[in-house]
Amino acid sequence: MTLISDEHQERICWLALPGEESLDEDLRKLFAKAQEKMGFVPNVFVTFTVRPSHFRHWFAHFRELMFGESELSRAEREMIGVVVSSENHCLYCLVSHGADLRVLLQDEVLADRIVLDYRRAGLAPRTLAMLDYAVKITRSPVECSQEDVQRLQELGFSDQAIFDMAEVAAMFNFTNRMASATGMMPNREYHRLGRGDTEE
Repeated sequence: MTLISDEHQERICWLALPGEESLDEDLRKLFAKAQEKMGFVPNVFVTFTVRPSHFRHWFAHFRELMFGESELSRAEREMIGVVVSSENHCLYCLVSHGADLRVLLQDEVLADRIVLDYRRAGLAPRTLAMLDYAVKITRSPVECSQEDVQRLQELGFSDQAIFDMAEVAAMFNFTNRMASATGMMPNREYHRLGRGDTEE
């Protein structure tokens, strides 16, 4: 009895998707660049082709938040992403950004622990406070308070860094909901990224 579908038969999402030949040249070039760099085109890109203009805006914002100038490191921003995604039980983002975090930390054990339970991953108090703030934004944003901000300031975060925490958390809450609502399935390739490089 077959328990799972053949990997080539897995659906990208629950929606009907346009063919790549129908996409504008800029998106075809983006897909080709992803294929060249990563070896595959992320399924989130493909799903967003349902609304190409929305994809362009979302992708530009996402790139700015995750790769643009910030006091927060790339790894810290990915930590926020996986913690928010864990709260939202978002399969797509947990798998894809868990892979990104493994690559950035070059420590697959620590990355997996952050994905599964950041509170027991052995993180520094400053990092824990940042992630607790992201969780609060996700679970109960109406309860966010000036005291939360003051606590982060006392730990050395600037107001710009705190703004970035909130914006990254908000972006992942949006993306998690889009991924879950449309049934996005993470590319199988993500599961292998960042594996096997950790020293014993």
